[in-house]
Amino acid sequence: MQATYKKYILNFKRPSGTSRGVLTQKETWFLILNNNGKQGIGECGILRGLSIDDVEGYEDKLKWTCENIHLGKDDLWKALIEFPSIQFAVEQAFLSLSADNPFLLYPSSFTTEQLPIAINGLIWMGAESFMHEQIAQKLTEGFRCIKMKIGAIDFDTEIKLLSSIRKKYDASKIELRVDANGAFTPEDALRKLEALSQFSLHSIEQPIKQGQHTAMHKLCATTPLPIALDEELIGVFGVTKKEKLLQTINPQYIILKPSLVGGYKGCEEWIGIAKKMNIGWWITSALESNVGLSAIAQWTYTLQNPMPQGLGTGSLYTNNFESPLAVQNGQLFYMGNKNWKNNLIDDLCI
Repeated sequence: MQATYKKYILNFKRPSGTSRGVLTQKETWFLILNNNGKQGIGECGILRGLSIDDVEGYEDKLKWTCENIHLGKDDLWKALIEFPSIQFAVEQAFLSLSADNPFLLYPSSFTTEQLPIAINGLIWMGAESFMHEQIAQKLTEGFRCIKMKIGAIDFDTEIKLLSSIRKKYDASKIELRVDANGAFTPEDALRKLEALSQFSLHSIEQPIKQGQHTAMHKLCATTPLPIALDEELIGVFGVTKKEKLLQTINPQYIILKPSLVGGYKGCEEWIGIAKKMNIGWWITSALESNVGLSAIAQWTYTLQNPMPQGLGTGSLYTNNFESPLAVQNGQLFYMGNKNWKNNLIDDLCI
């Protein structure tokens, strides 16, 4: 068996704002396996500035992975514990290699019968007019769950924006989630959560920066609206440490990005612990291309979580890969009558 890797730059259709800055491009890497002419592909969805494996020597670790591909999926996963995006690529690539169709990793009613996955519509930070424009578009597109990034513009402006949404659409028509990406301070977080709670929000993701476990525990114990941990889960390795984190903070929800927490296996460890503690969870993509997004979506469908998942990021780029994925009426479909781009794996090998 041979393994190679290839860097690919995804270009956003328009700059997309978060509390960590404005994104115009997204770097990603592909791991490609070849075994006697049969190919497999996996995406390393690293997020610079957020992924725990955003370190010097990342490409060297990819090269090492290719040189040691003979170790197999399980041993490589263990050896790559501090490189979760590569762990996920390894899982994908080996599943892809063993499949009849290299892009069909988890055959199910999602892939064969076009049964959809409910997803949230993502609203990016920006000027008030731009955010209103996005919301109107998502509603027109049939979304019934909307996730708004907050924390980058003035908080009072964000409150006014949420108020204007709720005047038009009550909680029975639109489920609202907000994601602060750690933008609040421990000192002002509870006050801001109380202000946000008047809008019947489903939840708020990561109100304060990760690593402040005592402060986050206090927030989760006193919050007027459910808190979901997101960045807090990054860099927590092993079942014991994962259990300790959730026992310490005791959040209402956790949000799982396979590229950031060790792929399918890493997510399944978190899910098992969360279920024991009656903590809710859902799956979110991390700005992967359609290759990684499809791998996440196919697996997510098998989990049968009825909550809207965070998988609607495939249309963000000008140079994403043609795929069977399609978003209609606020749901993600795998259109079996559509194909992946011809010779995609061969093109990436060039």
